[in-house]
Amino acid sequence: MEITCYRDPEIKRESRHLPANIYNLAVTLLARCPTRHLFVPIRSMQYMAIIDHEEFVFIDGERKCWIDLSWQNFRSHDRESLDQPVAYEAVYYREDLSIIMKHLHSEFPNALQILAKKERLEGPARIINFPEKQVQS
Repeated sequence: MEITCYRDPEIKRESRHLPANIYNLAVTLLARCPTRHLFVPIRSMQYMAIIDHEEFVFIDGERKCWIDLSWQNFRSHDRESLDQPVAYEAVYYREDLSIIMKHLHSEFPNALQILAKKERLEGPARIINFPEKQVQS
């Protein structure tokens, strides 16, 4: 899939925290993706999330190619353990998206879980044969 995305001028930026389980799952799914861009349909909201190594962007199904929200500058290295939340910046490109942001924090994890269940690992399987130990008598 290929999508060209556009951004309006930034309206607002705020610091937030993403729960560890959501961030970890997104990064794990992205690592399994050969294209280095993960497309996550959030059907309950008619949104699409596009994840890469730098940011998560959210596109409304009605506006197609225009980014409404972006989650950027993840500071995963600042946490001391993998179960701690990850600080990031939410960037708003439209007015009045606070309700959408609230819904994203509940619906985005569900969409990731659905994708994780459908995701299959592609590519050839490899079996590594280890030579048997020779027992000396």
